[in-house]
Amino acid sequence: MSQDLLEVTCSNCHSRMPSDLRFCRNCGFRLTHNLGGYTGGNEYLAPGDAPTAVLPANQKNLPANQKKKRRLSGMSWLFIGLLVFFICAAAFTAIVSPVKKSIEVARGEPVVKSYFGVENFNETDNGVIFEYVSAPGGPADKAGLVGGDVILSVDGQPIHDDDQIEDLMSHIPVGKTIDIEYLRDGEKKTTKLTTISMEENRRLTREFERRPEGRGQFGYDDDDAEVIQIPGTKIRGVRLGRILNSRPADMAGIKDGDVVTEFDGIPIRHEAEFLMRVRRALPYSTVKLVVMRPKGEPVEGQTPEYEKLEIPVKMGKQ
Repeated sequence: MSQDLLEVTCSNCHSRMPSDLRFCRNCGFRLTHNLGGYTGGNEYLAPGDAPTAVLPANQKNLPANQKKKRRLSGMSWLFIGLLVFFICAAAFTAIVSPVKKSIEVARGEPVVKSYFGVENFNETDNGVIFEYVSAPGGPADKAGLVGGDVILSVDGQPIHDDDQIEDLMSHIPVGKTIDIEYLRDGEKKTTKLTTISMEENRRLTREFERRPEGRGQFGYDDDDAEVIQIPGTKIRGVRLGRILNSRPADMAGIKDGDVVTEFDGIPIRHEAEFLMRVRRALPYSTVKLVVMRPKGEPVEGQTPEYEKLEIPVKMGKQ
């Protein structure tokens, strides 16, 4: 080999090659020590340059001021942004929620919806009618309300439709005693009702459904019953259709077409209320029914006459 072309060893892969090369042919590492003077020109050294191994291309051994700075990727910034957002949202909720609750309490606004202990509001001519009292011991039960009563006003506010009364229930505080004006048999009445929470309403219903004594049985076709008004009066009752053979009602002497107006002292003004009262009755207990029974066979085109009967019925068990 000529003296002008001395060999040099690459400091990265230790391959030997002519000294006039600027880059290692094997691994591509730069061989010249003149880092600042290199401008991307000829690969070979100028005559008289002293060959030497240079720093590896990954720049691990470069001075600190020549190393490339590592930058965060777009996904990293997105993750950081989401993390900051959720932290701020959690902090905001933790601060605002207690303040909002305190303001509601200070204003007398309820934190949860109030319940009356009744089911199925429906709009009627004079106000809102409900079908039945949902469970024993609830607000409506204690207030003496029964299914078929027409609610005229709640807490001094006249009631016109079911949406209105539902909205009122969401604004009346739980545990507040309010005045209820209602209509029964054409007569206005008033009572006081103390609202309960949803949890308490559910508890009362659950206790009734799981009652160890079970539910009462009467023995009639509950799909064949309807509300009618007794002719010549303002009293309504539930007319029974088919009475089932050999059941408590049949054995007590209840007949098809009898109109029930009272069940164990409770006015009956809706078929759903009557069904609920039957279920609430203790099995094998005796209850007194007040019924209106048509006199004779019905004649088409004529208003039937009724006689009032009080009939004790020994309840069965479902």
